[in-house]
Amino acid sequence: MSIPLVGKPTARRVLKVAVIMAVKREEGRRDDPPTLPQVKFLTVAEVATLMRVSKMTVYRLVHGGDLPAVRVGKSFRVPEKAVHEYLQNAYFDAG
Repeated sequence: MSIPLVGKPTARRVLKVAVIMAVKREEGRRDDPPTLPQVKFLTVAEVATLMRVSKMTVYRLVHGGDLPAVRVGKSFRVPEKAVHEYLQNAYFDAG
């Protein structure tokens, strides 16, 4: 299943598509009414601590579209799963 994105895929669009796809997968598994999956959100400071980088680095990742985030008021919240996926995909063989 694919959901078309119009324009540049922003972090908000990517997260929205991920949530929609997760809900649709869950709908196919059970007969209960559809509900949003439980998502744990982290603050930028928590992400920076977890990744052991500065908050500015996290903001760059969010604004660059490398790390999906949701804007809540003037701050951002990053899904914990997205942080773990980013770190798993960041591994590379040196040398």
